[in-house]
Order: sequence, then C-alpha cells, then structure tokens
Amino acid sequence: MDVKRIIPFLVIPLLLITVEIGALMISLPVQAAGITAFEDPASLANPFVFIAILLVFTGFLLLLIKYGKKEWLAVIIGISIFLTFVYIFTALVYAVTADQNLGIFLIIALSILATVLLYKYPEWYIIDSLGILIAAGVAAIFGSSLEWYLVVLLLVLLAVYDAISVYKTKHMITLAEGVIDLKTPILFVIPKKRDYSFIRDGIGKLDDGGERAAFIIGMGDLIMPSILVVSANVFLQGWRFAGIINLPALGAMIGSLAGLAVLLHFVSSGKPQAGLPPLNGGTILGFLVGWVLAGFL
Repeated sequence: MDVKRIIPFLVIPLLLITVEIGALMISLPVQAAGITAFEDPASLANPFVFIAILLVFTGFLLLLIKYGKKEWLAVIIGISIFLTFVYIFTALVYAVTADQNLGIFLIIALSILATVLLYKYPEWYIIDSLGILIAAGVAAIFGSSLEWYLVVLLLVLLAVYDAISVYKTKHMITLAEGVIDLKTPILFVIPKKRDYSFIRDGIGKLDDGGERAAFIIGMGDLIMPSILVVSANVFLQGWRFAGIINLPALGAMIGSLAGLAVLLHFVSSGKPQAGLPPLNGGTILGFLVGWVLAGFL
C-alpha cells in the first residue's frame, strides 16, 4: 500500500478524535451560555423534529440542484455556516469576557471573518481547520441539548436514512456531487499529494487512471458520533477519567473509531459509501459497553 492510500487511514481518525475532544471542550461554555437546540432535552419529539428539518432542508437543496440554481445553494449554505459560527463564537467569547458590547462585536467580527475566509480562500487546510470548529461546535450544542437515549435513537434513525439515501434513492450522492462541484466548505478534505490545492484541483480526477486529487468525508459523518460523546458526558454522572470524561463517553469515542475503521475498509473500494451506519453503529456499541462498565445497567 503506497503512502497516498495510507493517508486517510491516519488523518481521518485523527480528525474524528479532534472533533470529539473539541466538542467536549466547547460543551462547557455552551452550557454556561445556555445555548440549546431543543427546549426540553428529554422530549421524545426531538429526534423526529431533527429528522424532519433534515428532510425538508435536503429536499430544498436537491430542488435547487435539479433546477440549476446552484448559486442559491452556495448562498444558503454560506448563511447557514455564518449562523453556526455566531452560535459557536457566542459560547466561546462569553466564556472569556462579561462585557456584552465587546462580546457582540467579537462574535459578529469573528463569524464574518471565518465565513469570508472559507469562501474567499477555500484551501484544504482552511476548510479542515474551520471545519473542526464547526463540527465540534454543532456536536457540542446538540449533545448538550439531547438526553443520551434520544441521541441513540437519533443515530439509529440517521443511519437508516443515510443507507437509504446512498444505496436506494441515491439522492445523497446527487447532493454531495453538487456540493463538491461548488467547492462548498462543508466537508473535510484530505490531500493525496503534497502540492495539492483545493482551489486549483478540487476533488476532480488527476490522471487517466481515475485517481482523485483528495479524499473527502462529510462533516456530518464526524458530527453525529460526537453528539453521543457529548450527551453521554453531559447527562450521565459517575466516575470520570482524568476528571474529564466518563466511561460511556469514552466508550463512544473508541466505538466511533472502530466504526470508522470499518467505513474506511469499504471506502477503499472507491465506491460511494454511507458513512453513518458503521460510524453510528460503532459509536452506539462503544457507548453501551462503557455504560455497562460504568455500572449504569
């Protein structure tokens, strides 16, 4: 196996762990700031509301692609990214300053700067660096807003939906291709070559052999397992490793890596793969093992 084929097996797990650790860290200021995705973290309706919003949003984006309105797609995703930065920087800024006026200025300035940087200079290392912040922040917000058993239900539903959308209806592949064509920064990019440039090369083919310029993984594939890691750590008490993370959350992290290993095995075939079935499955199994070991059963 040559170096360019080993890269994703090293970098993608590192990205996943970084997002999960970042989500755990950001969850503290998120809770302190009172930022929540759902008013009642124990409401059974929450996972279904999440799925409904996802379906409507995905359907709308697919319509834009179908009718050749990809420029609108870029605008909508850009606005979504900006608002996500606002929430994340709200938690982070007010963790270091109590000055409301200064806080508002910093939140808006940082959110604009980060969004503009992503769109004006979308080089792979910019996308990946800010992508880690986005993924960790989103996971921290949702993980702090949903009880762990509801997150487990959500991950099961999302795994089933992802499998159907990739292997049956294939609409997720259509959406992914549209996002890639626009070079929209809502994915992680892992270059195969040292001189690779996302701005110049995109994810297109580099040679007659059909080799792509870089590996990609959807941001959602790293966010969803991280939500369970955060939720387990927030809503389950008990002994914590190094006083930071409990056994169910640690088990979820280890399980997510095992699920990722399974995913990467299938991805090496070169065909589009549904990431959430192995990722979410491994995360849930790891969580349950940690849950049992922690004595919650």
